[in-house]
Amino acid sequence: MLNIVLFGPPGAGKGTQSEKILKKYNLVHLATGDLFRLHLNNETQLGLEAKKYMNKGDLVPDEIVISMVEDKINKSSNVIGFIFDGFPRTINQAVALDNMLEKKNIPIKQMIALKVEENELIKRIINRSKTSGREDDKSIDKINNRIQVYNQETKPVADYYKKHDKYSEVDGIGVIDEIFLKLCSKIDELT
Repeated sequence: MLNIVLFGPPGAGKGTQSEKILKKYNLVHLATGDLFRLHLNNETQLGLEAKKYMNKGDLVPDEIVISMVEDKINKSSNVIGFIFDGFPRTINQAVALDNMLEKKNIPIKQMIALKVEENELIKRIINRSKTSGREDDKSIDKINNRIQVYNQETKPVADYYKKHDKYSEVDGIGVIDEIFLKLCSKIDELT
């Protein structure tokens, strides 16, 4: 099974590239942002709890995220693999994901990180705010907080996958299709 973690800071292009990867490789998209929106729109208990943190630009606690992800994995059968977009965001989440997938004998093949400079991330998120409808995309303070939280709490997840020899990087600056070709090259090495 082809299970990939697409990794990078807010605004790196994970969502954009995930869509293209899904079409080419026929994987199931598992994006915590989508799971959050589903739970928020349906006003589930998990969604209401997540909203409190998202509106401040903070990370949603692991137990909420893990519950959402586990539910999605359990509801997916006969799949070729998953692309994890925006998850795991903490080492605890990475360990929980590995444990879940190990029980199913379908481990993560690779984390592929999109590398993007901070000033470019801010510019992308501000541009995205015009169409995303996300309150946390509109405020420079919230954007800076999200990047700071990423650097402090999420970036260490890359070290976790490096220790397990499941990490690679792709330059996330440039034309979308060129970045996609670089990602495909990494993915093709795994199949």
